[in-house]
Amino acid sequence: QVQFVESGGGLVQSGGSLRLSCSASGTPFRIYNMGWYRQAPGKQRELVANIALNNNPNYADNVKGRFTISRDNKNTVYLQMNNLKPEDTAVYYCNAVRPYNDWGQGTQVTVSS
Repeated sequence: QVQFVESGGGLVQSGGSLRLSCSASGTPFRIYNMGWYRQAPGKQRELVANIALNNNPNYADNVKGRFTISRDNKNTVYLQMNNLKPEDTAVYYCNAVRPYNDWGQGTQVTVSS
């Protein structure tokens, strides 16, 4: 059973930065394509960035140029978030791009205007 543990969220002002971390455990294999998702109140969960083992990143249009995803050679993934906006406020989760059933607790990111 794969488990994800996210950390690094917090409260920042608009224009600020945060760095999120996520570690996946419970599998001896490297997860091919890992992603960061977020879910704002009343909205569906959305994939904001993902990165495969070849280290090619992909970003949603609304975070492109502000967020940077990276990973190590195992199953830890990071999300550097710069120039944060109030609309980035959400609970952030990591999972595979083809998600496992069990999601972590997520980490809350709150951006004040």
